[in-house]
Amino acid sequence: MIWPLRRKSKKRMARICIEGPINAETRKNVLKALKEIEEREFPALLLRIDSPGGTVGDSQEIHGALLRLREKGCHVIASFGNISASGGVYIGVGAERIVANPGTITGSIGVILRGNNLSKLLEKIGIKFETVKSGVYKDILSPDRSLSKEERELLQSLIDSSYEQFVLAVAKGRNLTPETVKGFADGRVFTGEQAKEFGLVDQIGDENDALLLAIKLAKLDEKTKPITFGRSKKKLLGLLPGGRLIQSLLDHFCVLLLHYTTHRHVVQALKKHP
Repeated sequence: MIWPLRRKSKKRMARICIEGPINAETRKNVLKALKEIEEREFPALLLRIDSPGGTVGDSQEIHGALLRLREKGCHVIASFGNISASGGVYIGVGAERIVANPGTITGSIGVILRGNNLSKLLEKIGIKFETVKSGVYKDILSPDRSLSKEERELLQSLIDSSYEQFVLAVAKGRNLTPETVKGFADGRVFTGEQAKEFGLVDQIGDENDALLLAIKLAKLDEKTKPITFGRSKKKLLGLLPGGRLIQSLLDHFCVLLLHYTTHRHVVQALKKHP
C-alpha cells in the first residue's frame, strides 16, 4: 500500500505497546503494526513492553521483525514498564536501546516445560487411561504416568535448545558474550537497576525518557509525539467506565470458581474411594 503521507511520517515517531501475555494474537497485532510502520518509513519506534512473557515462537517472530525494521533505518527504543520478563526480554533485546524503571521486574531468562503426574490420584479414584499411539513418544507428558528416562532426556534436549537460542539472542542484542549472559540467565528475576548492572538495559528511566532518547537518535523535533499502532480491539466491558476493573474481577472470579469446583469434585471422589 502506498501511503500519501509518507514524507510526514519521516518526521514522526511510531509507538507500539505490548501488554499482558505474549501469544498468537499479540504476534499478529504487532507484526501488522510493524509492517505499517515500515511502509510509512517512520524514523523511530518507541516500543513499550509491560509483559510477564509468553510463547517462544511468537516472541521470536516479533524479535526478528524488529531487527528487520532496524535494518531499514528505523531507530527502535524499548521501554520496560512494571514488568518485562522472559518473552518480554526476548522482544526487548531486538531494540537498539532499552530503558527500564529502577523497579521494573525483568529477567526470567529461560525456558520451562511442565506436566502433571496424576497417576496415584487417578488410581485412587479408579480411573485408568487406555492409550493407542503411533510412536513411542506420542503420549509424552501424559498425566497418568511418570516420565521415562528417555522421555526426560528428550524433553531436556528440547528445553536446552530453546534456552541456547534465548541466550544467543540476548548476547547478540546486548553485545555480551553467551557466557556473560548465562551468568544471570538462570531463570531469576531482578530489578531494572540490577539489569543495568548486568548490561541488560542501557538506561534507568521511564517511558518519557525513552521517548527523549528516540527523539535524539532519530534527530526529531523535541515536541514530537508518537503515534500508537497495534491497539487491540476493546471488549464490550472495556468501553464502559470501570470496565477494565470489572473484567479483571470477573476473570479472577472465574479462576476461583474453577479451582473450587475441581477441588470439590476431587474431594467427593476421594470420599467414595477411601
